[in-house]
Amino acid sequence: MNETLSPIRLAIVAMLRLFLLSILLFALEVPGSLCAQATYFSDVPLGIDWIIVPEDNPMSAEKVELGKQLFFDPRLSGNRSVSCASCHDPHKGWADDRKFSPGAHQELTTRNVPSVVNVGLHRTFFWDGRAASLEEQALAPMANPAEMDMALDELENRLDSIDGYRSQFQAIFADGVTAQNVAKCLATFQRTLVAGETTYDRFRGGHANALEGEIGRGSSIFFGKANCGNCHIAKIYTDHKFHNIGTGLNGTTQDRGLARHSGKSQDVGRFRTPLLRDLALTAPYFHDGSKATLEEVVDFYSEGGGKNPNLDPHIVPLKLTPAEKKALVTFLREGLRSKVYPQIEKPKLPE
Repeated sequence: MNETLSPIRLAIVAMLRLFLLSILLFALEVPGSLCAQATYFSDVPLGIDWIIVPEDNPMSAEKVELGKQLFFDPRLSGNRSVSCASCHDPHKGWADDRKFSPGAHQELTTRNVPSVVNVGLHRTFFWDGRAASLEEQALAPMANPAEMDMALDELENRLDSIDGYRSQFQAIFADGVTAQNVAKCLATFQRTLVAGETTYDRFRGGHANALEGEIGRGSSIFFGKANCGNCHIAKIYTDHKFHNIGTGLNGTTQDRGLARHSGKSQDVGRFRTPLLRDLALTAPYFHDGSKATLEEVVDFYSEGGGKNPNLDPHIVPLKLTPAEKKALVTFLREGLRSKVYPQIEKPKLPE
């Protein structure tokens, strides 16, 4: 009798879970197709986790729209020459195709610009993790003299003098235009830049035949012989940790990375594990932009990374064959390419 009822009970439990999930999703729904409240942004494509939203900066369609305007506006830089989108270009994978990027005064950054697609999945921000939230991260490039070179008090005065901005801020925030409110809007907009429904997402979603041929062989190498999944954990493709893989070496010196703000010698050369979706759109690679192609990236790992005293113990020579390298690159390029990808043009800016 118990053996007969067990499948029925399992089916009832599964249906109950789906019912409860549908209620939760309905409760989170707001106008503008943004499903959000004070803890999650859940309007995401297949394969993406719900994005955690700070309780003091809940999602709203008005805040997203204002954040989008700010993201594309060069008036957020001191000399009005660069915007956030100047380095995080929508037509370049929301990143930059240069090794380093010029700031407001044409001074180059010292690290490669990462994509902001799916940035809401991160738990720390910047390559060295020195910011704990998107809100904190948003203001740093503006205040940096080598990037946007904008004093935050001047930022507030400038935006408050623009009628179109002042009215929007006043409608959303009781205190109107402040640097912190600018950061909140930018962070809110960036949380909507999500991409997913890759071939591998479809495979994980139950389509067993999604990984066929070269992509399937590359997937097996990624999670098998190459051990990429040790740090790039399936689905989110990051472990939210910091590793020294041997990048940033210059003779006997190395970019300090995490050690710059942790102060620990063992953290020298450690950088945040990046997300891997849509890699074909975001060359060059690594924090130092040292690899121009995915083939070069795979060669680097196959050879055991860059030798240095703090090299992560997971980084060892893989001795991949040419055929294995080719299959792995195919998986990285095609198996992790999103079907759903944010395509946004520069909006009309307030006057």
